Amino acid sequence: MFTRGCKRLRKINITIKKLLDLLHIKHWHLVTAFLMIYDIIAVNAGYFLALWFRFDCRVSNIQEMYLTRFIKFAPIYTLFSIGVFLFFKLYNSIWRFASYRELVHVFFSSVVTSVFQTVFITLLFARMPISYYVFGALFQFAFVLAIRFSYRLVLLLRETRKPISNDHNNVMIVGAGSAGTMILRDINSTDKINGEKVVCIVDDNSNKWGRSIDGVPIVGGRESIFYNVKKYGVDKIYISIPSATAQERRDILSICNETGCEIKSLPGVYQLLRGDVSASNLKKVTVEDLLGRDPINIQNENTFGYIKGNTVLVTGGGGSIGSELCRQIAAHNPKKLLILDIYENNAYDIQQELKHNFPELDLDVLIGSVRDSRRLDNVFSKYHPDIVYHAAAHKHVPLMEDSPCESIKNNVVGTYKTAYAAVKYGCKRFILISTDKAVNPTNIMGASKRLCEMVIQSFSKLLTEDRSFEIYPLYEHYDEFFDENKVGLKATVKTEFVAVRFGNVLGSNGSVVPKFKKQIEAGGPVTVTHPDIIRYFMTIPEAVSLVLEAGAYAKGGEIFVLDMGDPVKIVDLARNLIRLSGYVPDVDIKIEYSGLRPGEKLYEEKLMDSEGLERTANDLIHVCKPVDFDPKKLIKDVSNLMDVCYNEDEKIREYVEKIVPTYHPVNN
Repeated sequence: MFTRGCKRLRKINITIKKLLDLLHIKHWHLVTAFLMIYDIIAVNAGYFLALWFRFDCRVSNIQEMYLTRFIKFAPIYTLFSIGVFLFFKLYNSIWRFASYRELVHVFFSSVVTSVFQTVFITLLFARMPISYYVFGALFQFAFVLAIRFSYRLVLLLRETRKPISNDHNNVMIVGAGSAGTMILRDINSTDKINGEKVVCIVDDNSNKWGRSIDGVPIVGGRESIFYNVKKYGVDKIYISIPSATAQERRDILSICNETGCEIKSLPGVYQLLRGDVSASNLKKVTVEDLLGRDPINIQNENTFGYIKGNTVLVTGGGGSIGSELCRQIAAHNPKKLLILDIYENNAYDIQQELKHNFPELDLDVLIGSVRDSRRLDNVFSKYHPDIVYHAAAHKHVPLMEDSPCESIKNNVVGTYKTAYAAVKYGCKRFILISTDKAVNPTNIMGASKRLCEMVIQSFSKLLTEDRSFEIYPLYEHYDEFFDENKVGLKATVKTEFVAVRFGNVLGSNGSVVPKFKKQIEAGGPVTVTHPDIIRYFMTIPEAVSLVLEAGAYAKGGEIFVLDMGDPVKIVDLARNLIRLSGYVPDVDIKIEYSGLRPGEKLYEEKLMDSEGLERTANDLIHVCKPVDFDPKKLIKDVSNLMDVCYNEDEKIREYVEKIVPTYHPVNN
């Protein structure tokens, strides 16, 4: 019998659902109709109940004149109340998610209707007892509110009665502010099955200690993280302090990273301002988050205004820096973007990416070497670029120590030839990508980049002094090099030459981070050259932001330097990467020291002794004071140096040392 009854009910439900679909009636339409019927009863029941209480809870005791006035005014009051409720959208909310906003709407709608009841029943009929006005308003508010929050209350009670399961991850939230509260409620919301439970909250504000949010205790400040991770068996730490400074975030992340817990963090304060804060917005902490420096994000019209409407050439456009330059340039409406690279695979990858992301972009990807004068002449004569970002270079220190002549050919000669073509064909700006390894170099790669800086400063000085005729071409495919009797360039445009000097780039080709990650994936060991070696680090987008800013500030001949914050010990970087990968350094993954490589220094410098710093409009970007040298002599030296490197002379370092006085090669 019971089974038959269930089947009949199921058939009835299916029939009703089909009928509703046929009539285009949705479920929420039925809910709205039910709420309206309920409200019609509630608004009248509230005031009748007040009248009933006034006369000792007996209907027979209610004076007839009061009962008559109530009955006559009821239809008018009912219509007005439903209209007010519609105005305040009390029938539009999904009440299982009812919150403060819905409470406010119910409150104000009750105030408006109660004032209407008080004024108009008195004016149209006569005064009612004081208790009728007061308690009627209270009863009505309670009835209207109760039905709307009852569903959420039932769900909450049902959740609290569920047996506690041990099959979940215990979560600690760092930050008891608005963002932390939103994440807490998002994790604990009944509509999500996330296998997580917030067990404690940490906040540096001591006024919050010993108190709780939604029953979750605030157990102390950052110094108590270790203790409470063990006390509460924490598996995950969610950091929700979007307004904290970069240094504060690094300090907290460093503490959390030592616990061995999975760490996630809310990216930024903008999400809090948008109200877009939830557990799904949290991202895994990366090694970039541990740099302890506010990120450099250049997003103003002065920076990108000079790109718009111009033809831009990026040499080495398929590399780490070059490809990011292409992405950011493409986003700011250049007239045309040219990518020149010798390695076709990288060039193809960035070509396909830009075509997909910027279908309207006028893009040409060209294969060629900056060492090839004829190829450069062909590119510049055909396209006449307005701006050149020269990112093409050999950058790997140990490899260049083994092939020093290639470092000079590609970096120095390639820069000279590209700069020469830029002047010859009227390029407006030329931005060289340099490195902090150019400062007091001990390796041939750093010395070659210092020579590149000297080349573009020489070009800039000669152009400023109207001596472009002293800039001569270099052709390694002819049996002729420097000739003082030869007539050089006749510049039509005074190209503005600048260089941008920065430290190591996280995640770039050849950087330690990808190397460490591969070693960790292989089970170790992670190899560090020296326990005391330190480096300045920045992210690829930050490096590119600096390069773009330098282009905006360019006047000619400057070397821009980024304030990269504090240097980072490479061994600390390795340990952080191991922890972020879920392992314990020196236990799960060993760290071994391999010794300094040829030409490698323990630390990098941002300035030479003879250089000073001048401020720019950006406090994090500075300009080096130029070092004085004879540009004409440098051009002659570079021409002779090209002869030396193309003859594969093993004494190449000695020749470079004579030209670059700060270069002191060492054998580690």
